Amino acid sequence: MSSDQFPTNSQTVEQTKQQIRSLVAEIAQLSKSDVGSEEYHAAFMQRVVSALAAVGGAVWMLGESRRPELAYQINLSEALLDPTSDDTARHLRLLGQIVQAGQPQLVPPFSGAEGESSAANPTRYLLVLAPLIADGRVEGVIEVFQRPDSQPATQRGYLRFLVQMCELAAEWLKSRKLRHFSDRHSLWAQADQFARMVHENLDVRETSYMIVNEGRRLIGCDRVSVAIKRGRTCKVEAISGQDTIENRSNIVTALGHVATRVVATGESLWYEGSTEDLPPQVEEALDRYVEESYAKSVVVLTLRKPGDDDEAGLSKHNAELVGEVHVEREIIGALIVEQIETDLPRDILEPRIDLVFEHSTRALSNSLEYDSVFLMPVWKAIGKSTVLVKARNLPKTLSIAGGILAVVLALFLIPTGFDLEADGTLQPVIRREVFFDTNGTIKSIWVHDGQLVKAGDKLITLENPELAQEWAKLLGEISETSERMDSLRRASMQGKLSEAQAVQIAGERLQLNERAKSLRRQLELIKEKRARLTVASPIDGQILLPWDAEQSLLHRPVVTGQRVMTVADPRGPWQLELAMPERRMGHVTTARKEMRPDLSVSYILATDPRASHEGTIEDVYGVTQVKGQEGPTVKITVKIDKKELFQPRMGTSVTAKVNCGRCSLGYSWFHEAIEWVQKHLLF
Repeated sequence: MSSDQFPTNSQTVEQTKQQIRSLVAEIAQLSKSDVGSEEYHAAFMQRVVSALAAVGGAVWMLGESRRPELAYQINLSEALLDPTSDDTARHLRLLGQIVQAGQPQLVPPFSGAEGESSAANPTRYLLVLAPLIADGRVEGVIEVFQRPDSQPATQRGYLRFLVQMCELAAEWLKSRKLRHFSDRHSLWAQADQFARMVHENLDVRETSYMIVNEGRRLIGCDRVSVAIKRGRTCKVEAISGQDTIENRSNIVTALGHVATRVVATGESLWYEGSTEDLPPQVEEALDRYVEESYAKSVVVLTLRKPGDDDEAGLSKHNAELVGEVHVEREIIGALIVEQIETDLPRDILEPRIDLVFEHSTRALSNSLEYDSVFLMPVWKAIGKSTVLVKARNLPKTLSIAGGILAVVLALFLIPTGFDLEADGTLQPVIRREVFFDTNGTIKSIWVHDGQLVKAGDKLITLENPELAQEWAKLLGEISETSERMDSLRRASMQGKLSEAQAVQIAGERLQLNERAKSLRRQLELIKEKRARLTVASPIDGQILLPWDAEQSLLHRPVVTGQRVMTVADPRGPWQLELAMPERRMGHVTTARKEMRPDLSVSYILATDPRASHEGTIEDVYGVTQVKGQEGPTVKITVKIDKKELFQPRMGTSVTAKVNCGRCSLGYSWFHEAIEWVQKHLLF
């Protein structure tokens, strides 16, 4: 029988060897091909596992931090996939040892040094580990999970085979790096040409068209657009492949809306078909644009003014640490990259977009800054014109120059009043805010807007079911205690009690007396809380309720400390509360020191802008507050004469001018521009 099996076993062994040779040939052929990393790792690992008849395996590649990261796996246990488990940590330390040593290794199952911080094989399989070395540097580790019941010679054969396969994989890595370096060299050459072209001109429109047309060629996408921020909205300035733009077209309008919404968030957008995690306003604008353009991929990058040299030299890690500095830079527009028919993967598209983005930001920022120079068209016209200095036109030129000189001298020599403008509101001096002292639900509102009340008048009634329940519970316990005390008193009056019973009754009566006192104290506390359910007016005055207070407040739950209304005394004195921009406070402080503290103030009310009134500064607060679009402001109160006002209303908008003395006409008109130059250019 053994003689019958021998040919069969020989034939089986030969077939197995042939299969292994075929798999090795496939791996060798695969290593010479130009396939992506994901496809190569999957095909390579499947063939290695098949050739070794192994249980599974994994490909670990080194990341930027030189730590093994899983690239592909077959039958990797769940314990090793959990990043928080101790088995995963010890297994990663084992892989780290292979990376440091650069030598293949066989690791028996459940082997390793004692201690949680040591490297080990936490699996029940024999680990066949071999480093993936390319150009003398370890780039990863190939791991095979093999059954541990094979002979030592067989296990060493597994290791030799895996080392040979790693050599083939190293050839693929080398060829991939060469292709990568070649692509990068070509890309840098194109980027160098792109940088020269976008920085050739300082005209905003020409720079924008150069960015979109040359940027589309460099990126390899279907369309590139540039939108410039004008105020709060973005206007599409240039679209690749189009000489002119029809701003009223649906697609241009929709693209402008997308850029505006994305720029408002201050972040960039990468859309590849899913809008689940986007803000609603961005999602709505993007859906409308995709319906018009049929774009498969839309990238919107927010363009900001470049930072200074110190900031530009920061690494990405440091940039994250000072991210607020980057976020605060002024936004100048957006760069939009679209794929309609092309389908480049993100890992190829992203570095190309980064190159275009960096050069476009600086070129466009320079163009906008050049274009924003005061009277730039005039200076350009003067610089290009030679007609003005010809003999025939020289008298006219001198006359115009003399007129300009006269105007400039007048701006310097003619004195005028130096008034600083500030917005504010009209407010009564005596007013109090009404707050809730306890939690509850608004049951009744006893006043209406504008109603006159006295101090202590009932304003709002709250209800609190929990307090009512505690009140009823305490009353019941007090009643129960009283009944028990009466029962004990009657029992003690009987003469047939033993001495032990009398002592027991006396002790229980003492306990009930203490319990009754405690319950009465609790009842007083609940009574005080119930009293606070009624909100009373703190002063005599007039009620000022929020808009549509009955619908917005009635039957709504409230919490302690929540403001509900204002009570102001319109019969008392009134004042102005001005929000003076912080940048103007230096002039106000100087004028108060040099002239007098109560500077005169002229103002007009929004309800009667035809009549101007006078007042004086009463107080200047020392704290700066940020108020809406005005930015940092300082509160100034102005004393006014109530008799000058006709039916004043609390909160009326006021525009006031603070008289800070006299100065030249030019400084009075252009003092903010002069201070901006001193701050940003001369400092």
